[in-house]
Amino acid sequence: MDRKRATLIGLAAIVLWSTMVGLIRGVSEGLGPVGGAAMIYTLSGLLCLVTVGFPNLKRFPPRYLIAGSVLFVSYEICLALSLGYASNRHQAIEVGMVNYLWPSLTIVFAIVFNGQKTNLWVIPGLLISLLGVGWVLGGEQGLQLDEIISNVVSNPLSYGLAFAGAFIWAAYCTVTSKYAKGHNGITLFVLLTALALWLKYLFSDQPAMVFSLPVVIKLLMCGVALGFGYASWNIGILHGNVSVLATVSYFTPVLSAALAAVLLNAPLSFSFWQGALMVCAGSLLCWYATRNKQQ
Repeated sequence: MDRKRATLIGLAAIVLWSTMVGLIRGVSEGLGPVGGAAMIYTLSGLLCLVTVGFPNLKRFPPRYLIAGSVLFVSYEICLALSLGYASNRHQAIEVGMVNYLWPSLTIVFAIVFNGQKTNLWVIPGLLISLLGVGWVLGGEQGLQLDEIISNVVSNPLSYGLAFAGAFIWAAYCTVTSKYAKGHNGITLFVLLTALALWLKYLFSDQPAMVFSLPVVIKLLMCGVALGFGYASWNIGILHGNVSVLATVSYFTPVLSAALAAVLLNAPLSFSFWQGALMVCAGSLLCWYATRNKQQ
């Protein structure tokens, strides 16, 4: 495949994934946090079967198969439920921003566990990302400790799941980089996520799923965004310009917030955008620290 074309397809994956916060929240409002997530990952898993195919598990390194499955399923559940359990749409977008600590944390994990070479720029990069999240949670006044504590205390489950998810995804990326050896278990992992969510739905007290045309449309869009997003990203990584894809991916927090604001009809404050840009800047600085060291 032509390199430019493959890169564009990879960039399409970033756009598709950036719709996830708004779409997951929209689906959960009609089908419930658990039921909605179960439906999303079921549809996405079926699409992955078509676009990516089911892997030959016998060839998978056991450590990647086991650790990758556990970490991927845990992360996706944390992400979906953190958005679904958010008290309102604005809070869902804030929770989504907390989740985007993972790019910076992935760099840190790669340094600690995979021996990734870096320089001291990674420290201010991580601090800027954390400051950005604090700025977002501080509301319209920016970095206000009392407001941050008030926000988190108002819904510790939602914020806690998002924060845990950021660490879990960083661990998943580290495990994949170290043990996958070129294998791609995404179809299996998505289907396992759907299975885990259906089990939780069946064996816990959950609200009834109420289907409506807007909810069904968002469900289909979300399934397509997740299912085709992974397929597009694989093409981009295998045949496109990986440096371009990596750089653009660090702007996902801003794009995700913008699309969520449109999809959920939830205008965001100027201080929110300041915080989102800090998260992006911190992630880019962490990435630059490793790239600069390699050169």
